[in-house]
Amino acid sequence: MTSDTKKPELEVRIRAATRKDIDVIVSLEKGIFPDPWPRVAFEEQLRGPQWGAIVAEYNGRVIGYACYLVVERESHLTNIAVDPGHRRKSVAKRLLERILAIVNESQCEMLLLEVRPSNHAAITFYQSYGFELLYRRPNYYRRPIEDALVMVRHLIDG
Repeated sequence: MTSDTKKPELEVRIRAATRKDIDVIVSLEKGIFPDPWPRVAFEEQLRGPQWGAIVAEYNGRVIGYACYLVVERESHLTNIAVDPGHRRKSVAKRLLERILAIVNESQCEMLLLEVRPSNHAAITFYQSYGFELLYRRPNYYRRPIEDALVMVRHLIDG
């Protein structure tokens, strides 16, 4: 790919999210998604050993985040988002790669996620990381009402 067709990668720092990051995460969430998670959902992500959240920082500012859940040998990517002004610069790639490293370290067998069927860019992104359609969950999203595609990436060969 030539430099005119792809924006350069940003030098971002990926780190564990803290309570101090919640305001920025909630603000990003509300600006990105039509049916945003409430603040309490992100607070929950920082509690307990099964939940986790990471952020991508650029020039000291949070520009993306990803949340996950690990239960036994199964993991779930619960949320991932990048500020629209910083997309297509490998921020989501770096977040997803860190999540994959975390769940692999936890010896998970699979990573699951839900995505709107209308979100073609996200589906293509996940497929590029080996995610496959598992099943369709009717009326999963509320605003607007839409099914969810449940996708899976198998992490450990059986």
